[in-house]
Amino acid sequence: MTNDIGAFWDERFSAKEYIYGTEPNEYVKEQLAKLKPGRILFAAEGEGRNAVYAATKSWDVVAFDPSKAGKQKALQLAASKNVEIAYHITDVANADFILESFDAVVLVYAHFHESVRREYHRKLANYVKSGGYIILEGFSKEHQENQKKNPKAGGPKNPEMLYTLKELKKDFEDFELILSKQTSTELKEGDYHVGKADVIRILAKKN
Repeated sequence: MTNDIGAFWDERFSAKEYIYGTEPNEYVKEQLAKLKPGRILFAAEGEGRNAVYAATKSWDVVAFDPSKAGKQKALQLAASKNVEIAYHITDVANADFILESFDAVVLVYAHFHESVRREYHRKLANYVKSGGYIILEGFSKEHQENQKKNPKAGGPKNPEMLYTLKELKKDFEDFELILSKQTSTELKEGDYHVGKADVIRILAKKN
């Protein structure tokens, strides 16, 4: 499964340009500014824009993705910013990090099929220390309407990979929800996240 997913993203990330841009996601940037830097894990991190940004803000950064092309571009971006990140080639199913070893885990448009979503979210939650944080931004079910109108809206085409706030609250039920909302925003992230998006945003602290 890792190979199949990796091949899809390798093809997409083979472009010279960074398909989602090199600037961090605005919501992640906003939330990181509120937290004391520590050890942080970026799941399904692709070309590295968010992980590299965190490294420039003194976080000790670990990232993973099944795409070798994504890793290569992430390390290039890190080098251009004179920072280092640890980047692993894996997916969530095969990830093997020390439990409760991260001060924060970040999920930026990391979408999983509903058949494995809760399992994967629980696994990632277990990597967070007590008192640590989950930062998440993902497309909601309502985003399907934007996708119909705008081919550059981004996000999975399979509605079973889009999220609801109720589902995500349950996935992270052992966390204190500091912020949890569904909202509309305008994305300007490279060529693949452009225009109106319906998203869910979560900042949660582990009990």
